[in-house]
Amino acid sequence: MTIREDALVRVARISDRALDPTEVESAVSGPEHGAVVVFTGKVRDHDGGQAVSALEYSAHPEAERFLRTCCEQVAATSRLPVAAVHRVGPLTIGDLAIVVAVAAPHRAEAFRVCAELVDRIKLEVPIWKRQQFTDGLSEWVNACGH
Repeated sequence: MTIREDALVRVARISDRALDPTEVESAVSGPEHGAVVVFTGKVRDHDGGQAVSALEYSAHPEAERFLRTCCEQVAATSRLPVAAVHRVGPLTIGDLAIVVAVAAPHRAEAFRVCAELVDRIKLEVPIWKRQQFTDGLSEWVNACGH
């Protein structure tokens, strides 16, 4: 019996609320998996030598569809359960911007697939980041992708 890739996508969501890594991890966990890799991307206080005070993420109206497509393609290739949630709106230093989880029988595959999914989300999902600097200036980062 084969599992459809859409059944392997446990969560693919854009959210304007605080993210919960436990929810994302639980979505992919199961007794057949000995490894669950959870990636959390947090807002840091610096970028390119400048002090950052806050971020704001904006998303295209179809961003969640793009996120689901990324997840489906990675799940189809890996045959592993995946989950991803990306935050939009204003965030402060330390807030979670993204949470991605992948479960696998063994850790090496879970790490590899999780890294691949995070990279694809950053490249393919139309979410844009505006950084606020402590000097009052701001800039859009990777406005073509994210």
